[in-house]
Amino acid sequence: MPRKLKAFMTSAGFFDLAVAAPSMKAALAAWGADSDLFHQGFARETRDAKIVAATMARPGLVLRRPVGTDQPYGETAEISERALVGHGRRKMAARTKPKSKPKTENAAPKRPASRTAAADRAAALAYEREEKRRALQEQREKGERRRAAARRERAVAAAEEALRQAEAAHDRTASGLDRERAALDRRTEAEARRWSREKDRLQEALHRARRY
Repeated sequence: MPRKLKAFMTSAGFFDLAVAAPSMKAALAAWGADSDLFHQGFARETRDAKIVAATMARPGLVLRRPVGTDQPYGETAEISERALVGHGRRKMAARTKPKSKPKTENAAPKRPASRTAAADRAAALAYEREEKRRALQEQREKGERRRAAARRERAVAAAEEALRQAEAAHDRTASGLDRERAALDRRTEAEARRWSREKDRLQEALHRARRY
């Protein structure tokens, strides 16, 4: 049976965030929080009818609005210069005022008639569908990352093999040139010795011819 959803709120940077989730843990996961914002007093459940309606219409999706405003929540939000200035003033006031415990909300207003049990079940089912869609998307992204890593490894292996083969070919060519150079050196030395003998013979003949 689908779990009943609740609306949760927090703030991040210049935005108020809200999400419909079955638990605080699920809300923290949707926000990508790495600490317990509820325990720290930075997040809470809300019974505000407008916020509840907005989040229940898109369960599992993180909705946002400029921080400290009463604009409707949506999947995207833009920050005005006025909102930035107001946010800065609130941060300065928070530094100068002593910390106080977060105020608890008044008793929850009665649900409108349109919020029936059937609507709760529909919202919970929509949340489960969104969770499945998100999980499937994460699986696809992980698969693509694995395939990209495999392609990168194959490319690196191919480049390393090409380098190895080129180095081996270079070594063979260099060795062949070294052998040819050694052979040429031997031929050069042999020719030098032959010419020395031949030159001595010819010079001796020249001397003999001049004596006659």
